[in-house]
Amino acid sequence: MQHVSMIGIDYNRAPVDVRALFAFTKKASAEAMHRLIDMEGIQGCIILSTCNRMELWVSTRGEDFDTRLLYNFLCEEKGLDPKDYGQYFLSRRGRDAIEHLFYLTGGLKSQILAEDQIITQVKDALNRAREEYCTDSILEVLFRMAVTAAKKVKTEVVFSRGNVSVIHQALAVLAEKGFFPAGKKCMVIGNGEMGKVTALALKDAGADVTVTVRQYRSGVVNIPEGCSRINYGERMELLPYCDMVVSATASPNYTITKELYEGTGVDRNIVMIDLAVPRDIEPSVAQCSGVALYDIDSFRIEPVSESLTESMEAAAEIIGQQIDEFELWLTGRNMLPKIHKIQDAAAEDMYLRVLHTLKKDEQDKLTGESLMEAVESAAAKVTGKLLFGIRDMVGTQEFEDCIRGLEKLYEE
Repeated sequence: MQHVSMIGIDYNRAPVDVRALFAFTKKASAEAMHRLIDMEGIQGCIILSTCNRMELWVSTRGEDFDTRLLYNFLCEEKGLDPKDYGQYFLSRRGRDAIEHLFYLTGGLKSQILAEDQIITQVKDALNRAREEYCTDSILEVLFRMAVTAAKKVKTEVVFSRGNVSVIHQALAVLAEKGFFPAGKKCMVIGNGEMGKVTALALKDAGADVTVTVRQYRSGVVNIPEGCSRINYGERMELLPYCDMVVSATASPNYTITKELYEGTGVDRNIVMIDLAVPRDIEPSVAQCSGVALYDIDSFRIEPVSESLTESMEAAAEIIGQQIDEFELWLTGRNMLPKIHKIQDAAAEDMYLRVLHTLKKDEQDKLTGESLMEAVESAAAKVTGKLLFGIRDMVGTQEFEDCIRGLEKLYEE
């Protein structure tokens, strides 16, 4: 019987600098999954790594798998001492793990409630594990059904601040501080999914937006309509003219350091937002005169309103139904070995009963009619043995439900 377990770290338990230590690039996650799948007892694995969280998912044969092995594996992968970071991690297994993934994918555990990006991130994590041949049927169906449930929530439930991204929340926070992007010159470093969402949000807010593009990709990468582009290597030349800079790349290195910043000779106030994990902007840049530096943890959501609570309850009802469907599938799948064993036992029982009847009547002339009678008699006895055995082991209501279900199999 196979079981699902996970271990993870997220924005609720760890600051951005700790999360950055356990973040995975696409290449690193692929390499780690191949090493993980070779561990004893693990049938499949998926790594989900985003700005707000890193989660390691595994399916195992047997429910006694020790998730501490996953934590030790992560620390070994990252060259860290396991004694230092255990308090930031949370492990889940079974129903608890399944519920977590469904609620997470539905946007109910996101820093920005009901945001859309998590659906894509979960799909991408599954696709990457699939491409590396590291997932299995349990995780495949679990992640696919979680995405299906999330899409159902998105279609059927209206959130008052649904479809909001981190940059939208950032702009709302900045507006409260008196900063508005309209008419301002803004640079977005990075043209990935987060960078594109950021550029569009700033453009829609009335800003003059320039997006950086890596030089070797500058001829083939599309940027949001209405935005300008520059090569990534020219970013520091543009920076002195900017009122806002947002960096959102997957680079393991800083896109802006204190040394680079001071070398530009900037003499104006500038808002800088670092949406990357690991960080894109060196934290010491905040010490420079005129700089207001924010990271992804700077934009927390306040407690939800009553109307938002009602939306969350409606979403939870949809998710609960989808979880039940997955567990029904999982139970049926885990029951297959037992069903096959019962099938074999029943077939042998019937064979022995028919054989006994034929041997008993071997002195008589065997006819087609007597053979059929022997088979029918044996089948009736085997079926009766199974049904009355079930009756003696379950409650009356469960037995009646079982009989009704069997009756439907033979309805004409």
